[in-house]
Amino acid sequence: MPNYNKNIIRLYLVKISKWFNLVMPVVVLFYQDNGMGMHEIFVLKSIYSVAIVAMEIPSGWMADIWGRKKTLIFGSILGSAGFLMYSFSYGFWAFVLAEVILGIGYSFVSGADSAMLFDSLKAAKKTDEYVKQEGRITSAGNFAEAFAGIAGGFLAAISLRTPFYFQFVVAALAIPASLTLLEPKFHSSEHIHSIKKLVRNIKNTLTTNHNLRISILLSAVTGTATLTFAWLVQPFFKAVDLPVEMFGIFWTALNLTVGVSSAFAHKVEMFLGKRRSILFIIVLLSLGYFLSGVFITFWGIAFLFLFYLVRGVATPVLKNYINQYTASEIRATMLSVRNFVIRITFAVIGPLLGWITDNISLNYAFMLAGGMYLISVLLIVFPWIRRE
Repeated sequence: MPNYNKNIIRLYLVKISKWFNLVMPVVVLFYQDNGMGMHEIFVLKSIYSVAIVAMEIPSGWMADIWGRKKTLIFGSILGSAGFLMYSFSYGFWAFVLAEVILGIGYSFVSGADSAMLFDSLKAAKKTDEYVKQEGRITSAGNFAEAFAGIAGGFLAAISLRTPFYFQFVVAALAIPASLTLLEPKFHSSEHIHSIKKLVRNIKNTLTTNHNLRISILLSAVTGTATLTFAWLVQPFFKAVDLPVEMFGIFWTALNLTVGVSSAFAHKVEMFLGKRRSILFIIVLLSLGYFLSGVFITFWGIAFLFLFYLVRGVATPVLKNYINQYTASEIRATMLSVRNFVIRITFAVIGPLLGWITDNISLNYAFMLAGGMYLISVLLIVFPWIRRE
Protein backbone atom coordinates (compact mmCIF):
# COMPACT_ATOMS: atom_id res chain seq x y z
CA MET A 1 0.00 0.00 0.00
CA PRO A 2 1.44 3.43 -0.95
CA ASN A 3 2.71 5.51 1.95
CA TYR A 4 1.02 8.87 1.32
CA ASN A 5 2.51 10.30 4.50
CA LYS A 6 5.74 10.77 2.53
CA ASN A 7 3.92 13.33 0.37
CA ILE A 8 3.83 15.71 3.32
CA ILE A 9 7.64 15.98 3.47
CA ARG A 10 7.79 16.53 -0.30
CA LEU A 11 5.12 19.22 -0.07
CA TYR A 12 7.24 20.92 2.61
CA LEU A 13 10.08 21.04 0.06
CA VAL A 14 7.77 22.46 -2.63
CA LYS A 15 6.55 25.13 -0.22
CA ILE A 16 10.05 26.01 1.00
CA SER A 17 11.42 26.28 -2.55
CA LYS A 18 8.57 28.64 -3.40
CA TRP A 19 8.80 30.72 -0.22
CA PHE A 20 12.57 30.82 0.33
CA ASN A 21 12.38 34.14 -1.44
CA LEU A 22 15.79 35.77 -1.57
CA VAL A 23 14.59 38.65 -3.76
CA MET A 24 11.49 39.82 -1.89
CA PRO A 25 13.18 41.85 0.91
CA VAL A 26 14.98 44.08 -1.63
CA VAL A 27 12.83 43.72 -4.75
CA VAL A 28 11.35 47.24 -4.47
CA LEU A 29 14.89 48.63 -4.28
CA PHE A 30 15.83 46.47 -7.30
CA TYR A 31 12.93 47.87 -9.33
CA GLN A 32 13.70 51.43 -8.27
CA ASP A 33 17.34 50.87 -9.22
CA ASN A 34 16.01 50.00 -12.68
CA GLY A 35 14.11 53.29 -12.92
CA MET A 36 10.64 52.24 -11.74
CA GLY A 37 8.29 54.05 -9.31
CA MET A 38 5.69 52.49 -6.99
CA HIS A 39 2.94 52.90 -9.59
CA GLU A 40 4.96 50.95 -12.18
CA ILE A 41 5.86 48.34 -9.56
CA PHE A 42 2.19 47.77 -8.73
CA VAL A 43 1.37 47.63 -12.46
CA LEU A 44 4.08 44.99 -12.90
CA LYS A 45 2.67 42.97 -10.02
CA SER A 46 -0.82 43.39 -11.43
CA ILE A 47 0.42 41.88 -14.70
CA TYR A 48 1.79 38.99 -12.64
CA SER A 49 -1.64 38.64 -11.05
CA VAL A 50 -3.36 38.71 -14.45
CA ALA A 51 -1.01 35.93 -15.65
CA ILE A 52 -2.06 33.89 -12.63
CA VAL A 53 -5.73 34.73 -13.20
CA ALA A 54 -5.53 33.61 -16.84
CA MET A 55 -4.38 30.12 -15.83
CA GLU A 56 -5.62 29.81 -12.24
CA ILE A 57 -8.89 27.96 -12.86
CA PRO A 58 -7.65 26.02 -15.94
CA SER A 59 -4.63 24.86 -13.92
CA GLY A 60 -6.89 23.74 -11.06
CA TRP A 61 -9.05 21.90 -13.57
CA MET A 62 -5.92 20.27 -15.02
CA ALA A 63 -4.85 19.26 -11.51
CA ASP A 64 -8.20 17.52 -11.03
CA ILE A 65 -8.15 15.86 -14.47
CA TRP A 66 -4.48 15.48 -15.35
CA GLY A 67 -3.30 14.94 -11.77
CA ARG A 68 -1.91 17.10 -8.97
CA LYS A 69 1.58 15.66 -9.40
CA LYS A 70 1.93 16.58 -13.09
CA THR A 71 0.70 20.12 -12.57
CA LEU A 72 3.08 20.59 -9.63
CA ILE A 73 5.99 19.39 -11.78
CA PHE A 74 5.03 21.76 -14.61
CA GLY A 75 4.58 24.70 -12.24
CA SER A 76 7.95 24.02 -10.60
CA ILE A 77 9.71 24.04 -13.97
CA LEU A 78 8.12 27.35 -14.98
CA GLY A 79 8.90 28.88 -11.58
CA SER A 80 12.58 28.09 -12.08
CA ALA A 81 12.52 29.42 -15.66
CA GLY A 82 10.99 32.73 -14.54
CA PHE A 83 13.80 33.47 -12.10
CA LEU A 84 16.40 32.39 -14.64
CA MET A 85 14.96 34.95 -17.06
CA TYR A 86 14.86 37.63 -14.33
CA SER A 87 18.56 37.04 -13.67
CA PHE A 88 19.49 38.32 -17.13
CA SER A 89 16.70 40.86 -17.79
CA TYR A 90 16.74 44.66 -17.65
CA GLY A 91 13.87 47.14 -17.88
CA PHE A 92 10.10 47.06 -17.45
CA TRP A 93 9.09 44.96 -20.49
CA ALA A 94 11.72 42.28 -19.88
CA PHE A 95 10.45 42.06 -16.30
CA VAL A 96 6.89 41.73 -17.63
CA LEU A 97 7.83 38.60 -19.60
CA ALA A 98 9.56 37.09 -16.56
CA GLU A 99 6.53 37.89 -14.38
CA VAL A 100 4.17 36.22 -16.88
CA ILE A 101 6.25 33.02 -16.77
CA LEU A 102 6.37 33.15 -12.96
CA GLY A 103 2.63 33.85 -12.78
CA ILE A 104 1.71 30.85 -14.93
CA GLY A 105 4.09 28.67 -12.93
CA TYR A 106 2.57 29.89 -9.66
CA SER A 107 -0.95 29.11 -10.87
CA PHE A 108 -0.01 25.48 -11.54
CA VAL A 109 1.33 25.08 -8.00
CA SER A 110 -1.31 27.02 -6.05
CA GLY A 111 -4.39 24.97 -5.33
CA ALA A 112 -2.75 21.74 -6.48
CA ASP A 113 -0.44 21.73 -3.44
CA SER A 114 -3.27 22.12 -0.91
CA ALA A 115 -5.43 19.61 -2.81
CA MET A 116 -2.54 17.12 -2.80
CA LEU A 117 -2.10 17.63 0.94
CA PHE A 118 -5.78 17.14 1.79
CA ASP A 119 -6.17 14.08 -0.44
CA SER A 120 -2.93 12.55 0.90
CA LEU A 121 -4.33 12.92 4.41
CA LYS A 122 -7.65 11.53 3.22
CA ALA A 123 -5.90 8.47 1.76
CA ALA A 124 -4.14 8.02 5.11
CA LYS A 125 -7.47 8.59 6.94
CA LYS A 126 -6.13 11.68 8.71
CA THR A 127 -8.26 14.53 7.31
CA ASP A 128 -8.76 15.87 10.84
CA GLU A 129 -5.07 16.85 10.77
CA TYR A 130 -5.44 19.15 7.75
CA VAL A 131 -5.42 22.49 9.61
CA LYS A 132 -2.41 21.34 11.65
CA GLN A 133 -0.47 20.13 8.59
CA GLU A 134 -1.45 23.10 6.40
CA GLY A 135 -0.47 25.38 9.26
CA ARG A 136 2.89 23.65 9.67
CA ILE A 137 3.62 23.72 5.94
CA THR A 138 2.64 27.40 5.83
CA SER A 139 4.83 27.92 8.88
CA ALA A 140 7.77 26.18 7.18
CA GLY A 141 7.25 28.43 4.16
CA ASN A 142 7.28 31.55 6.29
CA PHE A 143 10.33 30.43 8.25
CA ALA A 144 12.01 29.81 4.89
CA GLU A 145 11.03 33.30 3.71
CA ALA A 146 12.28 34.72 7.00
CA PHE A 147 15.74 33.20 6.74
CA ALA A 148 15.80 34.06 3.03
CA GLY A 149 15.36 37.67 4.13
CA ILE A 150 18.68 37.58 5.95
CA ALA A 151 20.44 35.73 3.13
CA GLY A 152 18.89 38.00 0.50
CA GLY A 153 20.11 41.09 2.37
CA PHE A 154 23.69 39.80 2.37
CA LEU A 155 23.47 38.81 -1.30
CA ALA A 156 22.06 42.24 -2.17
CA ALA A 157 25.16 43.77 -0.64
CA ILE A 158 27.05 42.22 -3.57
CA SER A 159 24.50 43.57 -6.04
CA LEU A 160 20.72 43.91 -6.19
CA ARG A 161 20.72 41.31 -8.99
CA THR A 162 22.69 38.62 -7.11
CA PRO A 163 19.65 37.33 -5.12
CA PHE A 164 17.96 36.44 -8.43
CA TYR A 165 20.84 34.15 -9.43
CA PHE A 166 20.52 32.19 -6.21
CA GLN A 167 16.71 32.26 -6.36
CA PHE A 168 16.80 30.23 -9.59
CA VAL A 169 18.69 27.45 -7.80
CA VAL A 170 16.27 27.48 -4.85
CA ALA A 171 13.20 27.39 -7.13
CA ALA A 172 14.64 24.42 -9.03
CA LEU A 173 14.59 22.31 -5.82
CA ALA A 174 10.80 21.95 -6.22
CA ILE A 175 11.27 19.90 -9.41
CA PRO A 176 12.70 16.70 -7.82
CA ALA A 177 10.32 17.09 -4.84
CA SER A 178 7.33 17.16 -7.24
CA LEU A 179 8.66 14.27 -9.33
CA THR A 180 8.67 11.96 -6.28
CA LEU A 181 5.10 12.69 -5.08
CA LEU A 182 2.56 9.84 -4.94
CA GLU A 183 -0.84 10.63 -6.50
CA PRO A 184 -3.89 9.69 -4.36
CA LYS A 185 -6.84 8.48 -6.45
CA PHE A 186 -10.11 10.10 -5.46
CA HIS A 187 -11.42 11.28 -8.79
CA SER A 188 -14.92 10.37 -9.89
CA SER A 189 -15.35 8.17 -12.96
CA GLU A 190 -16.91 11.05 -14.88
CA HIS A 191 -14.48 13.93 -15.45
CA ILE A 192 -15.08 17.35 -16.95
CA HIS A 193 -13.16 17.43 -20.22
CA SER A 194 -14.35 20.70 -21.76
CA ILE A 195 -14.13 24.32 -20.69
CA LYS A 196 -17.89 24.71 -21.18
CA LYS A 197 -18.59 21.85 -18.79
CA LEU A 198 -15.97 23.19 -16.39
CA VAL A 199 -17.62 26.63 -16.23
CA ARG A 200 -21.05 25.05 -15.80
CA ASN A 201 -19.78 22.79 -13.03
CA ILE A 202 -18.17 25.69 -11.14
CA LYS A 203 -21.32 27.77 -11.52
CA ASN A 204 -23.59 24.94 -10.33
CA THR A 205 -21.33 24.08 -7.40
CA LEU A 206 -21.05 27.67 -6.18
CA THR A 207 -24.78 28.30 -6.70
CA THR A 208 -25.95 25.26 -4.78
CA ASN A 209 -23.21 25.06 -2.13
CA HIS A 210 -23.72 28.21 -0.07
CA ASN A 211 -21.10 27.31 2.55
CA LEU A 212 -18.43 26.70 -0.10
CA ARG A 213 -19.23 29.97 -1.87
CA ILE A 214 -18.90 32.00 1.33
CA SER A 215 -15.75 30.12 2.38
CA ILE A 216 -14.07 30.90 -0.94
CA LEU A 217 -15.03 34.57 -0.84
CA LEU A 218 -13.96 34.97 2.79
CA SER A 219 -10.58 33.31 2.18
CA ALA A 220 -10.06 35.20 -1.10
CA VAL A 221 -10.84 38.67 0.29
CA THR A 222 -8.59 38.01 3.28
CA GLY A 223 -5.86 36.67 0.97
CA THR A 224 -6.08 39.84 -1.13
CA ALA A 225 -5.72 41.94 2.03
CA THR A 226 -2.59 40.08 3.16
CA LEU A 227 -1.03 40.22 -0.33
CA THR A 228 -1.68 43.96 -0.63
CA PHE A 229 -0.31 44.65 2.84
CA ALA A 230 2.93 42.80 2.00
CA TRP A 231 3.59 45.21 -0.90
CA LEU A 232 3.14 48.21 1.40
CA VAL A 233 5.68 46.98 3.96
CA GLN A 234 8.83 48.08 2.10
CA PRO A 235 7.43 51.58 1.38
CA PHE A 236 6.65 51.73 5.14
CA PHE A 237 10.27 50.83 5.95
CA LYS A 238 11.45 53.52 3.55
CA ALA A 239 9.03 56.12 4.96
CA VAL A 240 10.39 55.63 8.50
CA ASP A 241 14.00 55.90 7.23
CA LEU A 242 14.89 52.33 8.14
CA PRO A 243 18.47 51.66 6.96
CA VAL A 244 18.58 49.46 3.86
CA GLU A 245 20.73 46.86 5.61
CA MET A 246 17.90 46.47 8.18
CA PHE A 247 15.24 45.68 5.55
CA GLY A 248 16.21 42.00 5.45
CA ILE A 249 16.31 41.70 9.25
CA PHE A 250 12.86 43.20 9.77
CA TRP A 251 11.46 41.26 6.82
CA THR A 252 12.84 38.11 8.44
CA ALA A 253 11.27 38.99 11.78
CA LEU A 254 7.86 39.58 10.17
CA ASN A 255 7.92 36.22 8.42
CA LEU A 256 9.08 34.44 11.55
CA THR A 257 5.98 35.90 13.20
CA VAL A 258 3.78 34.37 10.49
CA GLY A 259 5.67 31.09 10.78
CA VAL A 260 5.08 30.81 14.52
CA SER A 261 1.40 31.75 14.39
CA SER A 262 0.74 29.39 11.44
CA ALA A 263 2.14 26.47 13.42
CA PHE A 264 -0.39 27.15 16.18
CA ALA A 265 -3.35 28.10 13.93
CA HIS A 266 -5.18 24.83 14.64
CA LYS A 267 -4.92 25.44 18.38
CA VAL A 268 -6.24 29.00 18.01
CA GLU A 269 -9.26 27.71 16.09
CA MET A 270 -9.89 24.93 18.62
CA PHE A 271 -9.77 27.47 21.46
CA LEU A 272 -11.92 30.17 19.84
CA GLY A 273 -14.28 28.07 17.73
CA LYS A 274 -15.32 28.81 14.17
CA ARG A 275 -17.33 32.03 14.63
CA ARG A 276 -14.88 33.69 17.02
CA SER A 277 -11.91 32.65 14.88
CA ILE A 278 -13.44 34.43 11.87
CA LEU A 279 -14.20 37.57 13.89
CA PHE A 280 -10.70 37.47 15.42
CA ILE A 281 -9.15 37.43 11.93
CA ILE A 282 -11.38 40.21 10.54
CA VAL A 283 -11.03 42.60 13.47
CA LEU A 284 -7.27 42.29 13.95
CA LEU A 285 -6.36 42.41 10.24
CA SER A 286 -8.45 45.58 9.91
CA LEU A 287 -6.78 47.09 12.98
CA GLY A 288 -3.39 46.18 11.53
CA TYR A 289 -4.19 48.22 8.41
CA PHE A 290 -5.63 51.23 10.21
CA LEU A 291 -2.97 51.46 12.92
CA SER A 292 -0.15 51.03 10.37
CA GLY A 293 -1.66 53.90 8.38
CA VAL A 294 -1.98 56.20 11.37
CA PHE A 295 1.42 55.49 12.94
CA ILE A 296 4.01 55.62 10.16
CA THR A 297 6.88 55.86 12.59
CA PHE A 298 9.63 53.51 13.68
CA TRP A 299 7.50 52.31 16.60
CA GLY A 300 4.58 51.84 14.20
CA ILE A 301 6.43 48.79 12.89
CA ALA A 302 4.80 47.00 15.86
CA PHE A 303 1.48 47.15 14.00
CA LEU A 304 3.06 45.43 11.00
CA PHE A 305 3.88 42.58 13.38
CA LEU A 306 0.27 42.52 14.61
CA PHE A 307 -0.96 42.09 11.07
CA TYR A 308 1.55 39.35 10.24
CA LEU A 309 0.73 37.50 13.47
CA VAL A 310 -2.95 37.25 12.48
CA ARG A 311 -2.07 36.50 8.86
CA GLY A 312 -0.38 33.28 10.02
CA VAL A 313 -3.60 32.10 11.63
CA ALA A 314 -5.89 33.21 8.79
CA THR A 315 -4.39 31.28 5.86
CA PRO A 316 -4.64 27.65 7.09
CA VAL A 317 -7.91 28.19 8.99
CA LEU A 318 -9.78 29.77 6.07
CA LYS A 319 -8.38 27.29 3.53
CA ASN A 320 -9.65 24.47 5.70
CA TYR A 321 -13.23 25.74 5.42
CA ILE A 322 -12.98 25.46 1.63
CA ASN A 323 -11.69 21.89 1.88
CA GLN A 324 -14.46 20.92 4.30
CA TYR A 325 -17.19 22.00 1.90
CA THR A 326 -15.84 20.64 -1.40
CA ALA A 327 -15.47 17.19 -2.99
CA SER A 328 -12.09 15.67 -3.88
CA GLU A 329 -12.74 15.54 -7.63
CA ILE A 330 -13.08 19.33 -7.81
CA ARG A 331 -10.91 20.30 -4.81
CA ALA A 332 -8.01 21.80 -6.78
CA THR A 333 -10.46 23.67 -9.02
CA MET A 334 -12.23 25.26 -6.04
CA LEU A 335 -8.94 26.23 -4.40
CA SER A 336 -7.94 27.75 -7.73
CA VAL A 337 -11.19 29.75 -7.78
CA ARG A 338 -10.07 31.22 -4.44
CA ASN A 339 -6.67 32.15 -5.85
CA PHE A 340 -8.34 33.50 -9.00
CA VAL A 341 -10.42 35.93 -6.93
CA ILE A 342 -7.35 37.03 -4.95
CA ARG A 343 -5.28 37.79 -8.03
CA ILE A 344 -7.95 39.49 -10.10
CA THR A 345 -8.91 41.70 -7.13
CA PHE A 346 -5.26 42.61 -6.52
CA ALA A 347 -4.81 43.36 -10.23
CA VAL A 348 -7.60 45.95 -9.92
CA ILE A 349 -6.72 47.62 -6.61
CA GLY A 350 -2.91 47.25 -6.69
CA PRO A 351 -2.16 49.98 -9.29
CA LEU A 352 -4.64 52.29 -7.53
CA LEU A 353 -2.87 51.88 -4.18
CA GLY A 354 0.51 52.30 -5.89
CA TRP A 355 -0.64 55.58 -7.46
CA ILE A 356 -2.01 56.77 -4.11
CA THR A 357 1.31 55.91 -2.42
CA ASP A 358 3.29 57.88 -5.03
CA ASN A 359 0.96 60.86 -5.39
CA ILE A 360 -1.02 61.29 -2.14
CA SER A 361 0.42 59.45 0.85
CA LEU A 362 1.27 56.03 2.22
CA ASN A 363 -1.05 56.76 5.15
CA TYR A 364 -4.02 57.11 2.83
CA ALA A 365 -3.11 53.91 0.94
CA PHE A 366 -3.12 51.91 4.20
CA MET A 367 -6.40 53.44 5.39
CA LEU A 368 -8.17 52.94 2.06
CA ALA A 369 -7.01 49.32 1.74
CA GLY A 370 -8.07 48.57 5.32
CA GLY A 371 -11.49 50.16 4.81
CA MET A 372 -12.10 48.20 1.60
CA TYR A 373 -11.17 44.95 3.34
CA LEU A 374 -13.36 45.56 6.39
CA ILE A 375 -16.47 46.57 4.43
CA SER A 376 -16.21 43.77 1.86
CA VAL A 377 -15.50 40.98 4.34
CA LEU A 378 -18.35 42.03 6.66
CA LEU A 379 -20.79 42.04 3.76
CA ILE A 380 -19.65 38.53 2.84
CA VAL A 381 -19.46 36.86 6.21
CA PHE A 382 -21.93 38.47 8.58
CA PRO A 383 -25.11 36.65 7.40
CA TRP A 384 -23.12 33.39 7.30
CA ILE A 385 -21.75 33.45 10.86
CA ARG A 386 -25.17 34.45 12.20
CA ARG A 387 -26.69 31.39 10.51
CA GLU A 388 -23.77 29.12 11.51
